[in-house]
Amino acid sequence: MLLRLIVRDFVIVDRLELEFDSGFGALTGETGAGKSILVDALSLALGERADATVVRSGSERAEVSAEFDVVPDSALEAWLRANDYDDDACLLRRVIDSTGRSRAYINGAAATLGQLREVADFLADIHGQNAHHSLLRSEAQRDLLDTHAGAQDLARQVAGAHGAWRTARDVRQAAEKDVEATKRERELLEWQLKELVALAFDATEWQEMEQEHRRLSNANALLEGAAVALQALEEGEAASLPLLQHASARLSELTAFDSALTEANQLFETALIQLEESALALRRYQDRLELDPARMSELDGRIDAVVQMARKHRTSPEELPALLQEMQSRLDELTLRADPAALAERESQAEIAYRELAKKLSALRAKTGKSLSASVTSGMQELAMEGGRFDIALEPLPEGTSGGLESVEFRVSANAGQPLREMAKVASGGELSRIGLALQVIASQANPAGTLIFDEVDVGIGGRVAEIVGRMLNQLGKSRQVLCVTHLPQVAAQADWQWSITKDMRDGATISSVCVLDQEARISEIARMLGGEKITITTRRHAAEMLGVT
Repeated sequence: MLLRLIVRDFVIVDRLELEFDSGFGALTGETGAGKSILVDALSLALGERADATVVRSGSERAEVSAEFDVVPDSALEAWLRANDYDDDACLLRRVIDSTGRSRAYINGAAATLGQLREVADFLADIHGQNAHHSLLRSEAQRDLLDTHAGAQDLARQVAGAHGAWRTARDVRQAAEKDVEATKRERELLEWQLKELVALAFDATEWQEMEQEHRRLSNANALLEGAAVALQALEEGEAASLPLLQHASARLSELTAFDSALTEANQLFETALIQLEESALALRRYQDRLELDPARMSELDGRIDAVVQMARKHRTSPEELPALLQEMQSRLDELTLRADPAALAERESQAEIAYRELAKKLSALRAKTGKSLSASVTSGMQELAMEGGRFDIALEPLPEGTSGGLESVEFRVSANAGQPLREMAKVASGGELSRIGLALQVIASQANPAGTLIFDEVDVGIGGRVAEIVGRMLNQLGKSRQVLCVTHLPQVAAQADWQWSITKDMRDGATISSVCVLDQEARISEIARMLGGEKITITTRRHAAEMLGVT
């Protein structure tokens, strides 16, 4: 459920902080007051794209924050935890600056637009005022059916399996056309692979060889440097260690006369021990390091062979092992291409995998399509389309597509006795609005989002039908939070709570504001919606009656 929405410098909103209740809420106001701007702001927080035009004139940036509650053990809580966000709250924040640059946050941590859209699936479902027009497209009809069936993941798997099948088919067909080219490429790869395998090279060996080569290349300098250090310590005429050892012994004797020398003596002894150990380490190093011209020559030859091979393939020595794997994979693929039976088998297996998934999707669509058709038909009777029918036709596609083994088509009979025909060819504008609304309300019942938003979806209806729509939304609000932007008093009167959005001039700028309506204010607002600018006693009495106020 949406708990709080904070909007700053967004279009004609300077600053709004709104707290939402549960149930069915109506957002009303005169045309152009900014009712839909609140929906647009929420859409921005939920991951919709935006540009600099949403920033209020004269402001540096627009900012929207939306806070939702998190039900324990819910899919939302699991998503937050899986994506390393705090799961005790869900606060979405979006910032758009005047250059159009966008930043997004979830619970205070940076997020991508993709992550906002993912989490939005658990939070809110927005139905725009032209949503019913999208239902004329076959893709939108199929998506709505799959969503209502809870088959979105399966539909994506079907699309992926169809892509794999198509790729396997394309590979087989290409292999059949390019037999000679495949043969030549195989021969070249086999020869190149033979060279790389014979080189028997890996990246670890290269690092070790480079390190050993550097050491042997500088062996003279290393031995000379170690000898100089040893002479300075204990082997030269001016060797320091004997002098320091004598001084240490003398200093140790003097501590018996003055304990104040103890700390200096201890530090001196520690330093002397370090120098003595250094001399031992230098002698061991001299004994271990040898001039080995034969090994040096061997390394030079090996390094030269690796470098030449890398140059031949226009890569670095470190990348040769990866190149070997790529060549082997390509050769395996070409070998498979040279085996028509294997290619045909792979294509067949891919087709079987696709059809198995697609059949599961078909079964879900058939089952859901039947129940959804009955529900929408029933809804049409309530929405002044008595005798009308709605049906979801699934037309088989034997060859199959990425969308499955059937096409999805919404068919309608607007009046009793008329045959079912494609919805786009039958329904008038008003009928399409009513059918679309019935679909949205019914389909929303299967949506996991806790908040449903309807932005002027009641355009094109009125009178008794509007009152029925209001009751439908009110009933939906018993189990969900429902927000509806509406111009119809019959719809607004059915709401559990109501806000009025107004537009005013302030310091030469147009500013949109929101007023929470109490019972008396709701009567006035419903009366305005009924009678326009001039509100009479009769109009107010009618408004009070619609609200059930005596």
